[in-house]
Amino acid sequence: MPKLPRPTSADRPSGDPTSGDRPHRVGRKPLTSRAELEKLALGLFATHGFDETTVDDIAAAAGIGRRTFFRYYSSKNDVVWGDFEQELQRMRAWFADCAPEVPLMDALREAIVAFNHLDATQVPWHRQRMTLILQVPALQAHSTLRYADWRAVIAEFVARRLGRPVDATLPQVIAYAALGTAVASYEQWLRDEDSDLDTLLDRALRELANGFQGHEPAIAPATATTATATATATDDEAGTAAI
Repeated sequence: MPKLPRPTSADRPSGDPTSGDRPHRVGRKPLTSRAELEKLALGLFATHGFDETTVDDIAAAAGIGRRTFFRYYSSKNDVVWGDFEQELQRMRAWFADCAPEVPLMDALREAIVAFNHLDATQVPWHRQRMTLILQVPALQAHSTLRYADWRAVIAEFVARRLGRPVDATLPQVIAYAALGTAVASYEQWLRDEDSDLDTLLDRALRELANGFQGHEPAIAPATATTATATATATDDEAGTAAI
């Protein structure tokens, strides 16, 4: 949500995402990577249900002990979110490198769309992941913490651009609005299997940008002209691609 977890290596295919049988530990080669353990757990959740699948079930299916499981994840809830903290750091680095002439809301849109971009092979796994995050009640409290971390990255960037404290009203409003827009786009994506997530996010964030025009400090005329031309070209290209 918002990603929202970004698609991780566990979203790359290595079999049927719904194949979550609980194999016996005996004779099974232990899993040795975080991504493999994550993918196996997602399969178990899809087959048996999140609430019904225990840490012991995941560990047994992976051929590892409980202690080894907790070296990878602090809880069952964390498995669903994958390497979310690392992906947030990647987003923070993207914002740090963003050219100052890129308008604020354009920068947010480009970052969020890129953050949530999926290769075709990742779609089934990521649909499974986001269905759990958005629809399983037991994950809602945990998701609130993750959403707060996501909003913090957005608010930091907005505050820096606007020259305001990160806890000021406007950076927080934009961060909350961006999260809501991303979640709404994901919900639409999950309802319509033929929809494209990039397109949904791009369109929704463009609509959101209309409500926050005029808050960013003016930039030098020459730079503003260049930025306007670039934004116009981008709008034309995106509009054509979205048809």
